[in-house]
Amino acid sequence: METTYNFLLDLALILLTTKILGLVTRRYNMPQVVGALLAGLLMGPACLNILHETTFIHDAAEIGVVVLMFCAGMETDIDELKKSGKASFVIALLGVLVPLAGGFAVAYFFNKPGIIDSDAGASAFLQNIFIGVILTATSVSISVETLKEMGKLKTHSGNAILGAAIIDDILGIIALTIVTSMADSSVSLGMVLLKIVGFFAFALIAGVAFYYGYKKWEELTNRPLHRHAIMVFVFCLLLSYCAEVFFGVADITGAFVAGLVVSKTQRTQWLASKFDTISYMLLSPLFFASIGIKVVLPAMNGEVVGFTVVLVIVAVLTKVLGCGLGAKVCGYKNYQCARIGVGMISRGEVALIVADKGSALGLMGSSFLGPVVIVVVITTIITPILLKFVFRFGPKGASGTGALASNYEQIEKYREGEIDK
Repeated sequence: METTYNFLLDLALILLTTKILGLVTRRYNMPQVVGALLAGLLMGPACLNILHETTFIHDAAEIGVVVLMFCAGMETDIDELKKSGKASFVIALLGVLVPLAGGFAVAYFFNKPGIIDSDAGASAFLQNIFIGVILTATSVSISVETLKEMGKLKTHSGNAILGAAIIDDILGIIALTIVTSMADSSVSLGMVLLKIVGFFAFALIAGVAFYYGYKKWEELTNRPLHRHAIMVFVFCLLLSYCAEVFFGVADITGAFVAGLVVSKTQRTQWLASKFDTISYMLLSPLFFASIGIKVVLPAMNGEVVGFTVVLVIVAVLTKVLGCGLGAKVCGYKNYQCARIGVGMISRGEVALIVADKGSALGLMGSSFLGPVVIVVVITTIITPILLKFVFRFGPKGASGTGALASNYEQIEKYREGEIDK
């Protein structure tokens, strides 16, 4: 009986520690998401070893990131996203190529007998390329939560970060597939590309069908209803499921696309307020704490420590320089380039998933797992801090504010006067 209900204790500890540390970080002018990440690290195997990843935490965290990206889609200005489409592609492309080259160079120097001995089965060249592939990953969820908290998600920079991150996700899948196909003949690059194209074709058809069907249903009522929120969430979950299972595209991409569809409906703000509440109370703390809980730091010698330090520096600089350069090429101003570059730093759970895939295929030695984990931890924690810092620069009023900023103390004020039956 005690084991069966341990998830209740885990949940209570996660919500308590994330809120306490969130308030502490906010007191020091840092985003509350930093506190949630630190709570997971503190309570997890890396520090106190009180909490461990369970099936419940893993699954609930996955729902959390899906809801987070769904809300991001609902708060995105599609017209603005279209305007930044070409720029987002250039930003994402350079944000993949520069870290790929940087990661390869660092691994080429350290991944040698006598410096760091690798027990991976693949050739040294493929191992080094794979380290670069890990650095191409971007975890947009961290930046999205921070931008929402600051009310900056609907800015030019925020839209560019969102668009570039989605494209980055696709380019990252392609890069991973190319490398894994060289190590595993059963992986077909052509099939992966076909599935990616197929997903967006499917999403377009499903989105149009849902939009007009929902719009017709919405016109039959003169007030928002709970069933409306439930149906748009069903659409989000189904599109996320199809993206991951049938097309091999990340579920968060499906959730974001679903949010974009819902953003064109009449009651988007009312719908988003419903998801903001559940995200704030349960799902977001679980997701961000789960990232810290996953972290297990292995023992490392001097050479591995040196590799770790260099890899962290390269991981940060290559994203800032690559994405920032892409933004500059596309005509963004310097302060916007800094925001975009910093917004793409976080690797989060995406890099961990890529690293796990590579380890299973013999593309990364066990000695390199620790440094990758540390890169994930540091980039994940510093991204929201740096984002808040760089958004201080630029002309006043240029950044704009999102109508549904996740400064959650405003939610109740926003909901005042609403009728919901």
